[in-house]
Amino acid sequence: MSIYDFEAETLDGQPAPLADYQGKVLLIVNTASRCGFTPQYEGLEALWRKHKDQGFAVLGFPCNQFGAQEPGDAAEIASFCALTYDVSFPMFAKIEVNGPKSHPLYAWLKKQKKGLLGSEGVKWNFTKFLVGRDGEVVERFAPTTTPQALESAVEALL
Repeated sequence: MSIYDFEAETLDGQPAPLADYQGKVLLIVNTASRCGFTPQYEGLEALWRKHKDQGFAVLGFPCNQFGAQEPGDAAEIASFCALTYDVSFPMFAKIEVNGPKSHPLYAWLKKQKKGLLGSEGVKWNFTKFLVGRDGEVVERFAPTTTPQALESAVEALL
């Protein structure tokens, strides 16, 4: 099983096989519009714009499991991201990242790269998974790790 075996749904309800991203470096992030880390959208967008032509993509997955900080529907999330942070990287439908209803992609990501002390659960919004061109999860980063701090890790994979 690899990351390319999964499918997600875009924010506008379209199926999106992750095989479409084969050969790219990916930064997969669970996002929220009302979180203290929400300003990271700006850094994620800057990283995406700087490196997208080199085979890099940021994939945003809204999630409402942490402090109910993503209460909006798809239209509200899309509007917030576009108007507040001019987000142009791919955004997906709201999912759960923990628990029995965890999206299969996140169930797989968490098994590939565990968190602190070997824990699998995503601790908060803006946890980031860096995936190499081969589809393997290279690293997991805490919500406090800014997109700017990830740039050298991304560039090393490009």
